[in-house]
Amino acid sequence: MIIDVHSHAWPFPDAFSEDFIRQASGAKANATIDISVRYEDYAATAPPGTRTIVFGGKAKLAGIWVDDAYVADYVGKHPESLIGFLSVDPTQAGWEEELRHGHEGLGLRGVKLLPMYAGFSVDDVSLEPLWQYCREKGLPVLLHTGTTFVRQAPLACTFPRLIEPVALKYPEVKFILAHLGHPWEGECVVTIRKHPNVFADISALHYRPFQLYQSLMLVQEYGVWDKLLFGSDYPFTTVNASIEGLRKLNDMLDGTALPRLDVDEIEKLIHRDSLALLGLE
Repeated sequence: MIIDVHSHAWPFPDAFSEDFIRQASGAKANATIDISVRYEDYAATAPPGTRTIVFGGKAKLAGIWVDDAYVADYVGKHPESLIGFLSVDPTQAGWEEELRHGHEGLGLRGVKLLPMYAGFSVDDVSLEPLWQYCREKGLPVLLHTGTTFVRQAPLACTFPRLIEPVALKYPEVKFILAHLGHPWEGECVVTIRKHPNVFADISALHYRPFQLYQSLMLVQEYGVWDKLLFGSDYPFTTVNASIEGLRKLNDMLDGTALPRLDVDEIEKLIHRDSLALLGLE
């Protein structure tokens, strides 16, 4: 079975500001991105039986706001396959009430945070109630780490190492650092190596194959393959494309003396039972 720990659900374009869509579309001349989410499209590009963690996101600064009720409804239509996470933006009033309602009222089973997009740092003392709640309720936390195209989103809020004081104070909470912290993969690797309940996902990385190869070689040399979780980042890419990208990484090394990634470890990553690791079985 495949476990995808990183997939989105949102009403597009309603969940995004015009500014966000304009910036996201900037990479392609005279084009506007379409990141619509349809479960049928997702399932058609994933192996049968795939189970998926799904979330929206809240970040007023960047112009993203997905109501947790939308995620709960999306998940409720396919409960055998989907597990929903709530989201909060702790820079906005009422976030603690949203946290409780998302879990206790809507039945969502983890938390997705967008620190850089919302403009907060995870090591800020004002977040103590969040970590205390997650510890009390056993909620895993997935947070965006790594870069973005959004100009107003501060890079100072996205570094993987920022989770360290939180992980030290709340060692029972399971954390996932999204996107292997790219382009700060080395910092992410040493962070997940230090802390037993801090993991990283490899979502949205396969379309930069040489960068991903170098990142996974760091993982291999530091001996932390077991701390990586499979994720896609749908709708930006798909489960099947992500799997194919991982399996093809060694192909580009033909004719070189570069070291190969361990293919057995790649397969273990693809098939890892992340739900068991996160307490979501």
